[in-house]
Amino acid sequence: MNPELLLPLVIYLLLVLAVGFWAGRHRGGDNFMSEYFIGNRSMGGLVLAMTLVATYTSASSFIGGPGAAYKVGLGWVLLAMIQLPTVWLTLGVLGKKFAIIARRVDAVTINDMLWARYRSRAVVIIGSLTIVLAFIATMVVQFIGGARLLETATGLSYQQGLFLFAGCVLLYTVIGGFRAVVMTDALQGLIMVIGTAALLGGILVAGDGLPNLIHGLQEIDPKLVSPSGAGDMLTQPFMLSFWVLVCLGVIGLPHSALRCFGYRDSKALHRGILIGTLVSAFLMFGMHLAGALGRAILPGMDSPDKIMPSLMMEVLPPWLAGVFLAAPMAAIMSTIDSQLIQASATLVKDLWINYVRPSEQRMRAQVPRLSLLCTLILGALVLVAALKPPEMIIWLNLLAFGGLQAVFLWPLVLGLYWPRANGAGALASMLAGAISYGLLNQLAIKPWGVHPIVPSLLAGLLAFVIVTRLTPPPEAEVRALFEES
Repeated sequence: MNPELLLPLVIYLLLVLAVGFWAGRHRGGDNFMSEYFIGNRSMGGLVLAMTLVATYTSASSFIGGPGAAYKVGLGWVLLAMIQLPTVWLTLGVLGKKFAIIARRVDAVTINDMLWARYRSRAVVIIGSLTIVLAFIATMVVQFIGGARLLETATGLSYQQGLFLFAGCVLLYTVIGGFRAVVMTDALQGLIMVIGTAALLGGILVAGDGLPNLIHGLQEIDPKLVSPSGAGDMLTQPFMLSFWVLVCLGVIGLPHSALRCFGYRDSKALHRGILIGTLVSAFLMFGMHLAGALGRAILPGMDSPDKIMPSLMMEVLPPWLAGVFLAAPMAAIMSTIDSQLIQASATLVKDLWINYVRPSEQRMRAQVPRLSLLCTLILGALVLVAALKPPEMIIWLNLLAFGGLQAVFLWPLVLGLYWPRANGAGALASMLAGAISYGLLNQLAIKPWGVHPIVPSLLAGLLAFVIVTRLTPPPEAEVRALFEES
């Protein structure tokens, strides 16, 4: 192991833990849930932007996405830029109305918002189960990405890297809660920008400039520099599917939508949209371009998921490689911590408090301890599941993301913008989306050649509209609550 490589990573991990311990000091007080799960709605514009970008940017973005670009070529870089408007869409569509209503009803979870809008226990239960199951799957992907990164770059075994990575994430998330998550996300966003710039610069220098690298790709396979990509993978149905899955559908991701609860004011929202869009654009372009160009430098990789750490070792000096090592580590950790906190909130707030209905005294005494315990147990379960990793983790990540979108997109968006929307329609949409997505994936059916998310969202939308029209409208009190926002 190279000390010059490991020192920046160790410093980064210590900084993250320090932020977690600092944030843990704010956990006291009467309103534990508001502080632990949404940080008392105190985010400024920069922190809002960075936490949203860092939450969305994950192992799939820093490991799986560049791995796909390595395999497919420059066409995948163009495809990846479909993700450019994700911050703008999330904050623009959900941000203002979510924040106003969340304050009115004291919502600290996405299911609190769904209950306020639809007054349906079935909607809350389905939403809760979907969040927990899908987050476990996506967190497994993140744990695998972090362990592979340490395995490739440091010489640790996969299991050693997994336990080191998981231990650090669980420690600062359990201790600090949401405030630790968003503060470390801001730090992680900065590290990602620096690391991406360093790696891209190192690749250009090692490859004697962009024209020479492009020529190298052409010699390997001319299709690596074509819009359709190697293997003619990037067809129109595939691109439509990808646009829905990683751009439009992102509005329906609960861990991104939850960020709309926690910002301070309108000024913070507007700054968050601007900064987040710029940072997201740079990261998506830089990471995927590095993966595609990396094939001209390391053409014989057996596993595309290892291209980023391998490039880091090849083109950067050890100390700078250590800085970059912290960048994908930051991307991965920032997604896990957000999902851990929200899954814990779902179990404690949406299920235990709402359905066990403990007394006020018992709730005050047990909620802090139960919240920490749920976070720790969920992390341990994910750790065990990650011990035997699959290849090409991007597909497992996209599968779980699609499931979340199929369930949540229309209840969230139509609940905010369609006054007639009711609980029966939302329930029908969630069931139709989830069942369609599950069956199409299980049976490997791709209608018109598109990803199952496209017909699943169409089925969810049709079910929502039809059932809503056939059932009574929501109560006047509910309509007034949402229309006045």
